[in-house]
Amino acid sequence: MTIHIKNLKVRPRKNATHNMCGTQLAAMLGCWAATNDLASTGPCQQAAQALFQCMRTTPLPKKQHKPAINYHLARLGKKIQ
Repeated sequence: MTIHIKNLKVRPRKNATHNMCGTQLAAMLGCWAATNDLASTGPCQQAAQALFQCMRTTPLPKKQHKPAINYHLARLGKKIQ
């Protein structure tokens, strides 16, 4: 009894994106749009400082482990055929 399975593949999970400083960035861009203070020297100075502080203190996300199931399925498929 032989099993023949052509093109074994598993779809990867969709990981949620992490917007670490998204609220601070949105606040600064909103302030720029409202006041036209692109240098962040006037009313947008506090929003810019909050964004810079968030970017300084937030660690970079670690690379997610990539599952090897497609590799193992391909190996299994070669032995089954």
